[in-house]
Amino acid sequence: MRLRKLTLCYSSFEQPSELWTDFWLWGLLINLAGYATIIVPGYLIIRYLKKHKYDEKAGSGVIGKALGLCVFGVEENASLEEGGTTASSQKPERSESSQALVLIFCFIGLQGSYLTWGILQEKVMTTPYGGVHKEKFRDSQFLVFMNRILAFFLAAVYIVVTRQPRHTAPLYKYSYCSFSNIMSSWCQYEALKYVSFPTQVLAKASKIIPVMLMGKIISKKSYQYFEYITAVMISAGMSLFLLSKQVDKSATGTVTTFSGFFILVGYMAFDSFTSNWQAELFDKHKMSSVQMMCGVNLFSCLFTAMSLWQQGSFLTSLLFATYHAQFMIDVILLSICSATGQMFIFYTISQFGAVTFVIIMTIRQGLAILLSCLIYGNVITAIGVIGIVIVFAAIFLRIYCSHRIRQRKLAENRKAVLTTSVA
Repeated sequence: MRLRKLTLCYSSFEQPSELWTDFWLWGLLINLAGYATIIVPGYLIIRYLKKHKYDEKAGSGVIGKALGLCVFGVEENASLEEGGTTASSQKPERSESSQALVLIFCFIGLQGSYLTWGILQEKVMTTPYGGVHKEKFRDSQFLVFMNRILAFFLAAVYIVVTRQPRHTAPLYKYSYCSFSNIMSSWCQYEALKYVSFPTQVLAKASKIIPVMLMGKIISKKSYQYFEYITAVMISAGMSLFLLSKQVDKSATGTVTTFSGFFILVGYMAFDSFTSNWQAELFDKHKMSSVQMMCGVNLFSCLFTAMSLWQQGSFLTSLLFATYHAQFMIDVILLSICSATGQMFIFYTISQFGAVTFVIIMTIRQGLAILLSCLIYGNVITAIGVIGIVIVFAAIFLRIYCSHRIRQRKLAENRKAVLTTSVA
């Protein structure tokens, strides 16, 4: 009897897939309206506290300290006086065999987490669930919330059980990259409804140009000539791949094509802002990677939870999960893979640097394309293969040139040190 009532309740929330409310632009506007209920009041409060210099007037109470931490942060000198540590701790020395074992561990962890994550992501958004009456899950924001809340708890537990540098950044600064991170994730999930997963993976590989442009805007960065050349190569390879795609006869036509294009552009813009803003915070406040992960996911949970609550999507999504047990299993596995993957990303970069990490993730992208084509039957033509070769050749060329420039600078520094010592 209870199951029947639950089924009737769930059925009352169902809507036909033909409704205009299922269109991605409507969902985007609704999500933004939900986020605004946090962003606008938060902005007004922060502006008021800064205008009246609340940090100089705040007392020693819990509320005063909480507001100070959220809006003004903690001065680095004060944090050191209170017993904090700096972020520039020395990495433990390891033998070559130990280094190799750790590298293998990172490689397997990243490959396992994100290859599984990619397959489950496509399955959740494209596979109909149910017995006789099959239906697809359509609320991308609920998946984003599940991914973020598990990542937040993992990071929080890690911070509690390990020694971390004293946190000095105002908490509200995480909200910028948190919002852009949510929007990039939303675009990523929505894109799966309009373009195949291999196309989306290669779109990620072509993010170099927007990342470079965003770096110039946020951090005033300058780039080498080879970086521009490889960026153009990646864009050309991406174009070849997209133009070689076979047109699906059952697709809705030009609207779907342009929808996928605009969603991918939004994904790349938001994602490039996220990485550049996080780099700015790292340079200025010297927090650890896990602290960054915890702060960003904290605001991501707040944004998505508020929006889901306002839309009533929590109830419909939970009812869908109750009605389709396999869906809930897939979502839990998806969230675990996403959170675990973030932990491996931070650990790999801290131990071996960005170059090694990029090589591992480049291999992951190639394996993700291959697995998706084998499992879901996505076809890549000969021209598409040429495009893929150009994209990954450019990526490896970029890594090689960066490594050579770094080695050259190290050699020049050693030579300067020897010259100084001899003199």
